[in-house]
Amino acid sequence: MKKKILVVEDNEQNLYLVTFLLEQSGYEVVTAHDGLEAIDKTMTENPDLILMDMQLPEMNGYEATKRIKSIADINHIAIVAVTSYAMVGDREKTLAAGCVGYIEKPFDPDNFVSRIEKYL
Repeated sequence: MKKKILVVEDNEQNLYLVTFLLEQSGYEVVTAHDGLEAIDKTMTENPDLILMDMQLPEMNGYEATKRIKSIADINHIAIVAVTSYAMVGDREKTLAAGCVGYIEKPFDPDNFVSRIEKYL
């Protein structure tokens, strides 16, 4: 059975690239474009992993991650930040919000899938 990954990304080009890479590697991909939709999709789709952009409309990725981690039925799902926030302290901020990993944009498409597989 295919592992399901929720990709939360508001930039269509980034969303296309991540979806393409994951589907080529045999994963089922579900998408959300903002933090509120991410929470809804997490509850309805029960993904195996969430890839969360931090800079999102409506509700940012930090808040969406905190809310997902506060809901007992879904708080076990690993969340990896995939973000362009790359200043000193940004990695720590994503981990404090509840993410288990951090991938900086732009990322290398050649090793992207292998980098997230350790969280599945």
